Amino acid sequence: MRISTSQLYAAGANGIERRQNQLLKLQEQLSSGRRLLTPADDPVAAARALEVTQAMEIGAQYARNQGIATDRLRLVDSQLTGLTEVMQSIRSRVIQAGNTVLSDTDRQAIASELEARFEEMLGIANSRSAEGDYLFSGHRGSTMPFARGAVVSPATSGFVSYFGDDGERLLQVGAAQQMATSVAGSELFMQLREGNGSFVAAASGNGTAQPNQGSGIIGQGSVLDQGKWAAAVNGGFAWQGTDHRALQIRFSSVAGVSSYQLFDVSQPAPPAAPLPATAVGPVLPFTPGQAIPLLTTQPPAPSVGVDFGAQVVITGSPAAGDTFSIRPSTNKSVFQTLQEAIDLLRLPLDSSTARTEFTGKMQGHLAGIDQALAKAGEVQSSVGTRLQTLDALSDNATALDIQYQQTLSDLVDLDFVRAISDFTREQVSLEAAQKSFVAISGLSLFKYL
Repeated sequence: MRISTSQLYAAGANGIERRQNQLLKLQEQLSSGRRLLTPADDPVAAARALEVTQAMEIGAQYARNQGIATDRLRLVDSQLTGLTEVMQSIRSRVIQAGNTVLSDTDRQAIASELEARFEEMLGIANSRSAEGDYLFSGHRGSTMPFARGAVVSPATSGFVSYFGDDGERLLQVGAAQQMATSVAGSELFMQLREGNGSFVAAASGNGTAQPNQGSGIIGQGSVLDQGKWAAAVNGGFAWQGTDHRALQIRFSSVAGVSSYQLFDVSQPAPPAAPLPATAVGPVLPFTPGQAIPLLTTQPPAPSVGVDFGAQVVITGSPAAGDTFSIRPSTNKSVFQTLQEAIDLLRLPLDSSTARTEFTGKMQGHLAGIDQALAKAGEVQSSVGTRLQTLDALSDNATALDIQYQQTLSDLVDLDFVRAISDFTREQVSLEAAQKSFVAISGLSLFKYL
């Protein structure tokens, strides 16, 4: 094979150029710290790096959402703490006001203080976030959720109405997880169960428009078996009417011996005519402080009884004709409960009958405040659980981000030890190619002619 001088020069120059290109690439990798300068350097690694980068960006957005959700929930938690403190103050004042030894002036002073607490609670209910959204308005962040309505006698101010909705604002904090960052004010302030949560026990008067004449006071009672209570209320007991379902304990007295009897005072739905109360239990002797079970013997078969799984306790000495009602609980707002307590405190107590009625009603309002406190604690516990979940998600997101960074580094970052070694080898190879080219290019027959 004959090799011309031009071929010799071209081969040497091409070899030097290849070495220079490789050395230049190594120099660019060393200066940038990256192994992949273009997708052509490693197409598979470049595609995988793109996927990892996109996953990192999505994770970073979730992390930002987690931070936003945490800030919002911490603000809600702070407001719930303030609400609990206000309601605890209200509760202590209501307990104090229940002492009938206080004068009318003392009760007026407590009423004024409760009005201040009322406004403070209303301010918390209408609190806003840093973005200007109302915290307790459900989905309607721009709508003020709570406002007073028109005054209806005998109240001195209108009850508070709710203008939000029952929803909760959600934020995507994970690939398959959304987090509620608000609390519906309807749940927290408006939809509170009366009485003990299952039923309301209260004095219901003696005769037409007459308060109870004795000193009997009924407690809030308790449900011993929730299943029996629900079954009896919802059809296990043959109510005489479908509307205003309620039982009534009616007292009588014979020869100075006090007795009670259980009646069904439910009514048919309007416009049907009202029904008289129907006895559903025998006449039984009464002892103050005894537990009275809600157990009926249902006509026309007296041997068939219905156990409501509940009981009430009546203290004091009810007069003949005094009655006490037990009806299933309905929803009532904490604002209405507090306003009714304030209005009650403004009424003078000028007789023993008035004082007994006052004590019974104040116990009912205290039960309502206890329900509101329990609901605030329940909601705050839920918010705390969400904050714990967000902390766990944040920790997981941080760990996942570190894993993504490590994977991305393995794909695109340069191994400096290996790169410097390659650079040194290529440098030596280039110098050898240059020296060999000089030596070979000097070999020519023309030098010897």
